[in-house]
Amino acid sequence: MSGSGFLEFRLDYSETKNIAIGDSVISDYISAGGHLWRIICYPRGFNKDVNGEYVSIFLEVELCSDSKAGPCSSIIVLGADTIAVPSSNIGCDLGFLLESDAGTDVSFIVKGETIQAHCAILAARSPVFQAELFGTMSDATSPSITLQDMEPEVFKAMLVFVYTDELPEDEEFGDSVTDMMQHLLAAADHYALDRLKLMCARKLWNIISVDAFASTLACAETHNCPELKSKCIDFFAVEENFKKIVFTAGFMWLVQKFPDLAAKLKERVGT
Repeated sequence: MSGSGFLEFRLDYSETKNIAIGDSVISDYISAGGHLWRIICYPRGFNKDVNGEYVSIFLEVELCSDSKAGPCSSIIVLGADTIAVPSSNIGCDLGFLLESDAGTDVSFIVKGETIQAHCAILAARSPVFQAELFGTMSDATSPSITLQDMEPEVFKAMLVFVYTDELPEDEEFGDSVTDMMQHLLAAADHYALDRLKLMCARKLWNIISVDAFASTLACAETHNCPELKSKCIDFFAVEENFKKIVFTAGFMWLVQKFPDLAAKLKERVGT
């Protein structure tokens, strides 16, 4: 699969003068050719043998964002005689549409808060929304849809993804990033937003801890995320981790609520 992306990567050397050889500055991810990419820059070089006299830059592929993309192929560098095409700004445009409420034609009542959206965009992104809004389900002719068991902040964060294909910034989640990601993964599973579910899974794995282990594994088990479940089991199998996890209140809860899963964990560590 071919594809292109654009990422402006600026490096202020006045801010990197104290960086050691082998330390890196990393860009945000961009999506191109069905994969996620980022730039890793070592301002004083990757190899200590060059005494910090060179800059090392790497382009890293992180994971496939499209299951049909296939393996990554060679990277083509375009010369100066080509015509540069800027990256797509459709996410920004649709995000502005969401923020402005312009042309909205459906409303959701979430814990007493009314949230406006656009039927066509929701239906295009989620087969569940498509069935609810244009199918024969009871909500199809309702002026508004009332959602149960979901917080307004979670629904809004899900809408941000639906319109922009991106997660909100971490600071928008407050002090409960783990809780928010778990609830957002559950919402993604319910609305068949597979990419969002994996993005939440990746975020939860990146911030996994002994205290958050039980709730994260339970979330993966409950909401059909084998990728995160496998990572959590691997985390538990590390002796340093499971010796701490088994004494947490979360693990005791996990054993009671998910006995089969607890048995699998014990089998993994041979106890």
